[in-house]
Amino acid sequence: MTENRPEDKTYNVLPGPKMGLITPAYLEEIAAVARKHEVPFLKITGAQRLAIAGHSPETAARIWQELGQPEGPKKPVGIHYIQACPGKAWCKYGRQDSLALGKKFEKALLALPLPAKTKVGISGCQFNCCESYLRDLGVFGTTKGWSLVFGGNGGGSPRIGDVVGEGLSDEEVINLARRCLAYYQEKARRLERTGRLMRRTVLSDLQEFLATPA
Repeated sequence: MTENRPEDKTYNVLPGPKMGLITPAYLEEIAAVARKHEVPFLKITGAQRLAIAGHSPETAARIWQELGQPEGPKKPVGIHYIQACPGKAWCKYGRQDSLALGKKFEKALLALPLPAKTKVGISGCQFNCCESYLRDLGVFGTTKGWSLVFGGNGGGSPRIGDVVGEGLSDEEVINLARRCLAYYQEKARRLERTGRLMRRTVLSDLQEFLATPA
């Protein structure tokens, strides 16, 4: 019997955690599953999730069942996760509660069908630890409220997003984000990220759309 090579085991499991929040009990559960299935390594991803790497697809299915999930996460086009920093509850520099806003964003926006993968980063202050200017939707806090950034992108084709709102309350920033995504749904080509859309869009067109009542 031929021994499996590392390149034959490329399946990753990404069981949460939401916005990077974990507990000792959660870590113990993950460690037990990893030991049981001889997982070679775990990786904290840039999206604040946990990758269990180096196992077969059959093992992936068993891992998900043991973690209380019927199957692994689907990957529909749209928002896969919300990235958020500790915010004012846990960071001395925080000006707004990014974790609380992240939960509200999940409830309001996570299920929206969108043209392509859409990343969201929420930072509690202007240091922007979640790189809000490089996210499709970026939010950062100031003493006056939230600022909303749209159309950012990192990777091989970086773009600094456009600030489309400032001094916003939780409700206001969620409503404005929803309007930005409505524009994205209407104007983007299939699988076109917001950064590419905004490269070929005059900013005033977006601003006019946002100023029009829904």
